[in-house]
Amino acid sequence: MPLEILTIPCLSDNYAFLAHDATSEETALIDAPEAAPVLEALAAKGWRLTQVLLTHHHWDHVEGLAEILKAWPAARVTGAAADAHRLPPLDVQVSEGDTVAIGSEEGTVIDVSGHTVGHIAYYFPASHAVFTADSLMALGCGRVFEGTMPMMWASLCKLAALPPETVVYSGHEYTQSNGRFAETIDPDNPALQTRIADIATARAAGQPTVPSTLALELATNPFLRAADPAIRRHLGLASATDAEVFGEIRARKDKF
Repeated sequence: MPLEILTIPCLSDNYAFLAHDATSEETALIDAPEAAPVLEALAAKGWRLTQVLLTHHHWDHVEGLAEILKAWPAARVTGAAADAHRLPPLDVQVSEGDTVAIGSEEGTVIDVSGHTVGHIAYYFPASHAVFTADSLMALGCGRVFEGTMPMMWASLCKLAALPPETVVYSGHEYTQSNGRFAETIDPDNPALQTRIADIATARAAGQPTVPSTLALELATNPFLRAADPAIRRHLGLASATDAEVFGEIRARKDKF
């Protein structure tokens, strides 16, 4: 039985996620931006928090952890070994290729450094779910604060290689603004235009645009589409490497 995954809006534009295994009744929280919405969701579902999976150290992904652990002190906390010196105290330190488990379902740790060095994602193949936080985002990717453009591109390529039916649980509600930028990079993409219209409808109704699917990201997210000939022509980079095209797209987004 796949995990039941709940999307929890936090702060002004963050998301946390609860992943629940019905058989074992284990529940994992992925990132902890804010305590109150997470604790309310656990109470409403009647779930027992057994672990927390952290993706990276930025305050808006860990700020609520201490208060959550006061309510659920037995929950073990997992995060990247490479980021342990900046994360809250960890019970389990992991690196790329290590496994984590929620009940009987195993997930794999993927190093997606770039936004930060030591940022990780968690991929649960049986549930077709990947928790990407601020690496691959809905119609975007995180700003490259600590890594390099080639590093971030390599991280996105790892995620792009997952099965297209994978559901992408990313960390922020930036999709509408990301769509406005994507139009400047990929203006003749009908799939992008359809997605932008769908996003506007969802946001007008107060609905989240996260999660998305990897298939949708591959079709519309300019940060995954550096190899597309139309984008290359539009940017005047027909003979550049994919990493160079990605770097140009990210640089333009930084100024957008």
